[in-house]
Amino acid sequence: MNVYIMLIIAWGAGLMAVFGGFLAHVEGKANTTVKKELVHGVTAFGGGILLAAVAFALVPEGMKELNAWQLTGLFAAGGVTFCFVDAWLQKHEGNVSQFMAMILDFVPEAVSLGAVFTVNPKVGILLAIFIAAQNFPEGFNAYRELKSAKLATKTALIGLLGVSFFGPLSAIMGYCWLSNAPQVTAMIMSFSAGGILYLVFQDIAPQAKMERHWMPTLGAVLGFIIGMLSKQLLGQ
Repeated sequence: MNVYIMLIIAWGAGLMAVFGGFLAHVEGKANTTVKKELVHGVTAFGGGILLAAVAFALVPEGMKELNAWQLTGLFAAGGVTFCFVDAWLQKHEGNVSQFMAMILDFVPEAVSLGAVFTVNPKVGILLAIFIAAQNFPEGFNAYRELKSAKLATKTALIGLLGVSFFGPLSAIMGYCWLSNAPQVTAMIMSFSAGGILYLVFQDIAPQAKMERHWMPTLGAVLGFIIGMLSKQLLGQ
């Protein structure tokens, strides 16, 4: 039964990207101050929740299973790898780079979710909350980028729906192959943490700032609070 629960929550976390895209569709173009504040606020929220994922879910697992040199090397490797991937995407993919980055974030996290679920379901649920919370603003931003690339609304939303299936597929891979390999799981999570931290400061935080408006950036505080409370309430 735990397998089915895991698959459902992994898919649910992925579906949050679709909901984010649908909100972006309803919101339309950011042609008013209120809409611009919403866009910047959602972006800041995504940054806050990602920082919480790094601080409370990914890095702690790495610190528990890996030695200092392994942790440092993998964290740095994640950051450097995502740096090169981000640069390549910007050069070759243009306005769909956020969509591709969302996939790069989602897959290793879902693999980690499946790997830790058999050992500690509470940690798996905590990861699912983090993934869902970050997928919502990433789906929001990815939809806007896909639309700017001249894709139809239906095509953009179907693309986000397709991404959601990476959740259960990746989770079952982690569940079957990595549930008895906590060090490998920790390596994946540490690598992902470095990449996510890079993306937060390279792509997300700069987009969160809005000239002469200060409230949207509080979304980052709210996102981090949600991550912090999830950690505390789940008792991990």
